[in-house]
Amino acid sequence: MKSSVQEFPFFIKSANKLRMHTNSIIELNRTAYQKNIAFLKTTFGKKVRISSVVKGNAYGHGIKEIVSMAYENGITHFSVFDMEEAKAVKAELLDKVTIMVMGLVQDEDLEWAITNDVEFFVFETARLTKAVKTAKKLNKKAIVHIEVETGMNRTGFEKNEMNKVIALLKKEKEYIFFKGLCTHYAGAESIANYYRVDKQIKRFDDIYQYLCKNDLKPEIKHSACSAASIMFPETRMDMVRIGIMQYGLWPSPEVFVNYLNTKKSKIDPLHRVITWKSKIMSVKKVAIGDFIGYGTSFLAERKMKIAVIPIGYSHGYSRSLSNQGRVLINGHRCIVVGSVNMNMMTVDVTDIEIVKKDDEVVLIGSQNELSVSVASFSDFSNQLNYELLTRISKTIPHKIID
Repeated sequence: MKSSVQEFPFFIKSANKLRMHTNSIIELNRTAYQKNIAFLKTTFGKKVRISSVVKGNAYGHGIKEIVSMAYENGITHFSVFDMEEAKAVKAELLDKVTIMVMGLVQDEDLEWAITNDVEFFVFETARLTKAVKTAKKLNKKAIVHIEVETGMNRTGFEKNEMNKVIALLKKEKEYIFFKGLCTHYAGAESIANYYRVDKQIKRFDDIYQYLCKNDLKPEIKHSACSAASIMFPETRMDMVRIGIMQYGLWPSPEVFVNYLNTKKSKIDPLHRVITWKSKIMSVKKVAIGDFIGYGTSFLAERKMKIAVIPIGYSHGYSRSLSNQGRVLINGHRCIVVGSVNMNMMTVDVTDIEIVKKDDEVVLIGSQNELSVSVASFSDFSNQLNYELLTRISKTIPHKIID
């Protein structure tokens, strides 16, 4: 898909008001997203529900845009981290979908959640007790997912706490709907964690069986993230919580290789959804022996021509990519030189014959025959795909393209 630089002026009209857009634009490829969802549905089958994980501003892609595309593709379940994200999904899709909060639920947010049928994880007795109290006040059931500790050692009820949970769920069944039993696996993206994850799967099943013996059975079981859903198919259960893969990226190279090893065709079935573009702010020449940027991290060893890009670490482009990051300009792969600043960075365009202000700069995505993938950043820094994506500033405008 080609998109002209003229398509994103530095001034963008929004809500009938003119507001300044100072640095870049995020483009989201609707067709790529559609293909990813189709692949996931085929992989998991009709009996497994897909929950679209849109925490972290939909992994930097934008909650509003992603949930609308997901819904267009038949996704009706969304997982978020907190109530702020739940409200963002609710604002976009109203009562058309199920929203599940996996993390933070402040006491003051419980009333809104219960009133709006927003489901949430419960992993400590205090939250369960507070949920009961709020549900009684509203005379409406709280819809909860009981999270159990299986080996992540982060959040979740230990098995020795389950008797208290069982007693409370039975006693307050008029006010608590035990919708799901869930857990989260530690390191499913790496084969090095195989035995640890395998042990977690067994612990989860053990707790599930214990609940059933006590006449308490959840409506659904769910435990798999993107990595676990591929590496450990038995974890798919009733629902999978898919984050990174819906955006066209694999949780790790190991997960990708593991998938390819099960197929005759060695073609990546996922398609990158995001493209991040900016424009050159200024072009200037640098003499031999001059330093570029703050400090002395880059010395010009030849006559150079550099382009200044209005993107920095305040926009989500990591400072760790100083002197290492790559961008695409006029069909050339250009290296970042000097330190990435708060709002700007400089790139080497010496070998580009014709380059000028306002030329397109691709930070993530493709230009001509070249591409800069999110995953490629791990070659130049210690950032994960997840970290780089979620650091992209929410203030950058998003645009869905076909």
